[in-house]
Amino acid sequence: MLRGAAALSLAGLLAACGTTSKVAGGRKPRPSGDLSLSGLKADGASREILIYTLGLLGLDYKFGGTNPEAGLDCSGMVGYIYQNAVGVTLPRTAAEIASVARPIPDSRMRVGDLVFFNTMNRPFSHMGIFIGDGKFVHAPRTNSSIRVARLDNSYFAARYEGARTLFS
Repeated sequence: MLRGAAALSLAGLLAACGTTSKVAGGRKPRPSGDLSLSGLKADGASREILIYTLGLLGLDYKFGGTNPEAGLDCSGMVGYIYQNAVGVTLPRTAAEIASVARPIPDSRMRVGDLVFFNTMNRPFSHMGIFIGDGKFVHAPRTNSSIRVARLDNSYFAARYEGARTLFS
């Protein structure tokens, strides 16, 4: 219960930030506006995944990164979140994770499901965690940080390969 309240407080604080200055821990606050986190809903395992996911916003990207101290890449972020939130160990790459997750229609996506993209002319070369309301969290690229993006963003919509789930 306290963890849920802490995540909601964190989400509220992050949503209120509108500058690009660094905050404690070297993180950059997420811009406000179209990517507001208000109204996100989750329960059980989805809630735990959401809490861990929101806690990583602003953390630096690092190619091949698998822990927050050194930085995370997209699959490293997802693996870290699933391991710590729900005790599930995932394969290392986005393509390997896609191979163990079950495809689902977008209409059945729930918080914590995975979204996949072809960003490097390779199937399943990028991924993120769906957080509801058409939004996902991902670790985009070198010299950037973990952030919220919209599935209907023209860049991601053109490269979207679908949603997959690890939930039963």
